[in-house]
Amino acid sequence: MSPLDGWANFYVIVGSSAGALIGLQFVVITLIANRPVAQGEAQAGAAFSTPSVVHFGVVLLLSAVVNAPWGGVGAVSVLWGLVGLGGVVYTVVVARRLRAQTAYRPVFEDWLFHVLLPLAAYAVLAGSAFEARSYARPALFLVGAAALLLLFVGIHNAWDAVTHLVYVMGRGKREAKRKR
Repeated sequence: MSPLDGWANFYVIVGSSAGALIGLQFVVITLIANRPVAQGEAQAGAAFSTPSVVHFGVVLLLSAVVNAPWGGVGAVSVLWGLVGLGGVVYTVVVARRLRAQTAYRPVFEDWLFHVLLPLAAYAVLAGSAFEARSYARPALFLVGAAALLLLFVGIHNAWDAVTHLVYVMGRGKREAKRKR
């Protein structure tokens, strides 16, 4: 019996959730596509919106990779370790984008959900790959925890972005109409 046995339902749920949320992100972007873009908002999108799609994509990828019919945990752990290392690098890029963008001044919650929590998830993912051969069962729980954390971070960030667009940007638009 492989250590991967028994994880299929978990990853079907997590992966399909991530896939649906990627689709929802595209719907939201399509709905706001006709809105004029102010200077600096494109930078903010790269810092605040794009990472959500990346995190959802990583969860979807992990779900597919872990559900593949591997003979053991060795090869798949290398893959999720590479994904984790790539995620650590990507999180550093996101942190630089957060600092560089000028449309919004990030607060602690933004740093927590856009940098610290994803960095922790990707680091756990990378670290669990080193432990997978000796401690396969705990390593798989760490991969599952990292996937869930990325899913919840993506949900939080997507919701935060949408509410910002609706309440902050929408309010500015309504006030401009009133002044006319």
